[in-house]
This record gives sequence, C-alpha cells and structure tokens, in this order.
Amino acid sequence: MATAAPAAATTRRSVFLGVDVGTGSARAGFFDEQGKLLGSASSPIQIWKEGDCVEQSSTDIWHAICAAVKAACSIANISGEDVNGIGFAATCSLVAVDADGSPVTVSWSGDSRRNIIVWMDHRAIKQAEKINSSNSPVLQYCGGAVSPEMQPPKLLWVKENLRESWSLVFRWMDLSDWLSYRATGDDTRSLCTTVCKWTYLGHAHMQQSEKDSRDMEACGWDDDFWEEIGLADLVDGHHAKIGRSVAFPGHPLGTGLTPVAAKELGLIAGTPVGTSLIDAHAGGVGIIESVPESDTEDKGNDKEAICHRMVLVCGTSTCHMAVAESKLFIPGVWGPFWSAMVPEYWLTEGGQSATGALLDHVIENHVASPLLANRAASQSVSVFELLNKILESLKHDLKTPFLAALTENIHVLPDYHGNRSPLADPQAKGVICGLTLDSSEKQLALLYLATVQSLAYGTRHIVEHCNAHGHTIDTVLACGGLAKNPLFLQEHADIIGCPIILPRESESVLLGAAILGAVAAKKYSGLREAMKALNAAGLVIHPSNDPRIKKYHDAKYRIFRELYEQQLAQRSIIADALA
Repeated sequence: MATAAPAAATTRRSVFLGVDVGTGSARAGFFDEQGKLLGSASSPIQIWKEGDCVEQSSTDIWHAICAAVKAACSIANISGEDVNGIGFAATCSLVAVDADGSPVTVSWSGDSRRNIIVWMDHRAIKQAEKINSSNSPVLQYCGGAVSPEMQPPKLLWVKENLRESWSLVFRWMDLSDWLSYRATGDDTRSLCTTVCKWTYLGHAHMQQSEKDSRDMEACGWDDDFWEEIGLADLVDGHHAKIGRSVAFPGHPLGTGLTPVAAKELGLIAGTPVGTSLIDAHAGGVGIIESVPESDTEDKGNDKEAICHRMVLVCGTSTCHMAVAESKLFIPGVWGPFWSAMVPEYWLTEGGQSATGALLDHVIENHVASPLLANRAASQSVSVFELLNKILESLKHDLKTPFLAALTENIHVLPDYHGNRSPLADPQAKGVICGLTLDSSEKQLALLYLATVQSLAYGTRHIVEHCNAHGHTIDTVLACGGLAKNPLFLQEHADIIGCPIILPRESESVLLGAAILGAVAAKKYSGLREAMKALNAAGLVIHPSNDPRIKKYHDAKYRIFRELYEQQLAQRSIIADALA
C-alpha cells in the first residue's frame, strides 16, 4: 500500500525518513521541514500465533522495511541524497540474536526464523507473577507490577523453557533498538525502550541533559533485581546482553547508516540515524505539540502546558501517555519513566491491550460479519463506515434521542486480553451483558457501538485515575488507525468530557520517527524544539453539550465499573469452590 502527497517542485529537498514497524506491517514515510508527509508506503510482515505465544522474524521485518522505504522513495520522488536523517519506531517486542547477529529461536517450534516474542504475547504470566512477588524497588516505577508484556518476564520464560536458545543469545534487544542497530552497527539502547520495558531507571541520568548528546554508560540497571528474579547472568559483562550504553531518543548513532544497510534501503551510507522510540511513544512525539495556537496562549507557561495533555495512540492496542515535571507514582499505571518520551519530563503510560484488535474480533466473530463485509465491499466503504451508517439509520427508525442511547440494554467490559491499566490485571476477562437471539447486522452494529463505548469508558477510568494521583489532564490528542473513525472519536469526547485534538498529519507515528532523524541530523537543538517545529493541529472534536448525553454516559460508566467488581466476586466464589 502506498500514498503520496501532491507533487512538489523537483528541487533538492531537506527530507526526514520515519520507519514504523507495527504488529502487521512495516511502514516508511518521508516528511519535509514543515512536518508535511511527502509520501509513504507499507509492506506486510509475517506473524505466528499459537495460544498465548505470538512470534515474528527480524529477518522478515528488515526485508519489509527495505521494500517499504524503496516504495516510499518512488512514490514521493525522493532520492537518497535528499534524506537528511532517519528514525525508527517499533512495537515493544523482544528480539534475540547471536554473536553474529543471526536469529535465535524463541519458539517452542524451534524455527530459527521466529526470534521475536511479540509485544502482545502473554506466555509469561506466571513469570510476571513471580517477579512481582519479589517486591523489588524497581517495580514502583512500573505501576507497582511488571506486565507479562514487558521484557523481564519474557526473558525469564526463555531461560526456564528454552535453555539452548538462552545460551546462544548474545544480544537481547527491543525491536526498535534492534532496527537502529541493524542500520548502524551501534547497539546503544534508547532511554525509551529500556526505561519503559526493561525496568531501567532512567533517572540515574538526571544530572545529564539531552544537550549532552552522547552515549551514556548504562548506570540505571538494578543488579539486585536481576539477581533476585533469577537472571543474574544478564548482569555479566557490564550488562552486555541487555545494554551497556543508553542515549536520549534522537541521539545520532555510530557513523550513521552502514554501507550494507544503505544499499539494502536504497539510501546513502553515513545518513544520520537517531536513537529509536517505541511506536506508541513515537506517536506521542509526533502529536503532543499539535495544539491550536490559541490553546498554547491560553495555557501560558509553555513548560507546564504540555502536562495538561494526554496522547492516545489508538491501533491494535491503545497507549495513553501523559507527562509531568515531577514524578507521580500511580498504582496500576506504568511509570513514572524519566525522559522516556519527552526529554527531562516524567512519563506516565496507561494502556488497553486490545482496542482495534477487540473491535475486529467482535465484528469478525459475529454471524452477520460475512454479509456485512460483502455489503461494505460492494459500496466501496470500510466495515466501520457501514456500521456507522447502520447506527444512524437505527437512531432515526427507533426515534432514539441520541445515538449513544441505542446501547441502553447492552453493556461491555472490553478486557478480552486482560486489563493493562489502571487495574493491572492480566487475568481480567471480557464481558457482554444484554445478548439476545438476534443475530442480524443491526444487532452487530449495536454490539459494535457498545464495544466502542466500553473502550471509551476504559480511557475515562485511566484519565480519572491519573488525575486523582496528581495529573491535570484536560485535553486529549489522538492518532492511529482508530482515530480515523468519527464515531470512535465522538464517543470518546462525550465519555471523557474533554476535547480531542487530531494532528494535521494523520501519520503521527511515522512523523515521530522522522523527528528522531531530524534531531540526529542536528537540524534542531533537541527533541522538544523539533516537535514544536514539525507538529501541527488539525480537527478538534468537542464533547456534546447535551446534558442528557452526559447523564446517560455517567450511568453506563457506573455499570462498566460494576462489571469488573462482579467479575472479581465471581472469581472468588469459584476459587472457594475449587479450593
């Protein structure tokens, strides 16, 4: 898939390349000095799913990146000489390679291609429980508990279950760090990946600023933690396997693109490459300064204004990110992470493990789904657009006072893949209350709407929880695939009760990655300056001022919260019965 912006004059341009590896594809996008997208392309990547195990191949991903970059170059009419800097972003998946950089399997299958444990993999739930029982001081910096989606539980799982692989691995890397390593030969790790997913204590570097643009010795590892959980061997060699040096996002790595990587990508050797970001955090960098100028003026203090915003990066899952000038410890919410997204700010990171994935699951597993998909294809619209039309028709036919009220008898708890925030309960399950024998397209539309609302109630829960623990969030910025769905956005605005700002450029993750390249190329003094220069606001969705809608959602939100409490009670009853 490829997209291009309107053709521009064929003069030599100053262009920045952003690469983003998501769950299902690798994408590449070129941006100019105003942060405008010149062209982008994507290439699919392979994924293996077997129960709780979800795996990918670093070789396959690199090939997909090369294809996407070359296609985007062609679409945007970009030559390698035009590209001033490159940045990589990717899911927080775990990559295993040997001393030669070759893949080491992390799969029960023994397939050497399968050397990545994907972010959503939940094989390590028991290992996460074991780690959390240690009560290590590092746990207070990830909401009090590690998630099975973080790297320490996955590393412990491999050591306990795949001993041969464990002995062969020379480097364990977050995917985005591996991409920059593959491009430059420099295995310096990002403060973003190490702090957010590896329990690295970034605030060990608080005396160093982003302006000290250099590799920093990795002094933020807690050796006692690794020893206590049974991974003392990762401390060996000054933490050689997990990272001996770290850097602020955007720091230039090595001498830029190696000749080999440059040839594979169709670019120029030596092109600066910035230290990477996790994909959601790149979305944050690509959008958090995308506020209308009037909003900036109203908030006054520029350093404090950014702290009133929460970024939603809405894709397969949703990440909820907010920053603060001081560290805020929030139970069940990851962080506080120092300099993990915006340098020298503390990041709070909430999340929902399945959002786009949940909507796809609900729709595709409904008996009316094949007919609906055929109708959407015949009308050349997406399934979501068709469902939104069906809901508008239902509202008219049933004379419902407002569209949201169509779900008065359907209530959903969206924790099909556990609850990441703010409950931090990977054992939580999804609930649908209000099913009938109706299996029509109309019933599917109502279930879809109730599921969208449940995701918005989950976000409201996260926002309220963060504000109750010191944040002052009053504005939401949204990007990602779900942010292209007007129903999803309006329900979120109405349920959270604050405006939702969209960026001018919809590809915020790609822009965030490209900003890393701009910083690495020394076009800006630092990440914050680059963000202000390249972010721009687009459409603003305001919450309804109809008091009936607020009253309705307040009632539904109360039921939403009760559904989880009921689940806990039911879990206890069954546990007693089986004791």
